[in-house]
Amino acid sequence: MNLPNKLTMLRVILVPVFMVFAAGSRYGTADFNPAFALVAGIIFAAASFTDFLDGYLARKNNLVTDFGKFMDPLADKCLTTAAFIYMVACGVCSPVVLAVILFREFAVAGVRMLAAETGTVIAANMWGKVKTVLQMLTVLFYYFAAALANPTDIMAVGLITQLLCWLCGAATVLSGGIYLWQNRKLFMQAK
Repeated sequence: MNLPNKLTMLRVILVPVFMVFAAGSRYGTADFNPAFALVAGIIFAAASFTDFLDGYLARKNNLVTDFGKFMDPLADKCLTTAAFIYMVACGVCSPVVLAVILFREFAVAGVRMLAAETGTVIAANMWGKVKTVLQMLTVLFYYFAAALANPTDIMAVGLITQLLCWLCGAATVLSGGIYLWQNRKLFMQAK
């Protein structure tokens, strides 16, 4: 296993660690723990950085593999979906946004499964990467703002996070639509 693939697997391993701290932060409750929110943000930032680093190293050193093409977007989905689930639980993200994100991910996974039947591996496209970066920036804003803001700023943090989540929802719809359109021929070939 090459270094970029190891970094991808590190991101997968960091997901449950992030989840422990995200669950323990309990934003918006009397039991809110800003230290847990800060640690969740730091773990998410480190995991997100591995997303950039593994792709950069794979392209720079010609280490792109089918495993990486498959596992890298899956690791991103696990990380961001977990974060959005906790944001919905904390009341700063609409369940509609989470549903849009999940629907897009299931649709893309279905397209990739159809492609795999023909021996084709579909790498993430630019719009999917834009969507992922926007989702990651939204999550980072939320956890760091929640951890570092004054208690009187809770409403502002929640409102800005909600707006960013809706922006993520729009970017997710756009990227999913483009992805499905670009790969529409797979549906025609499916038996």
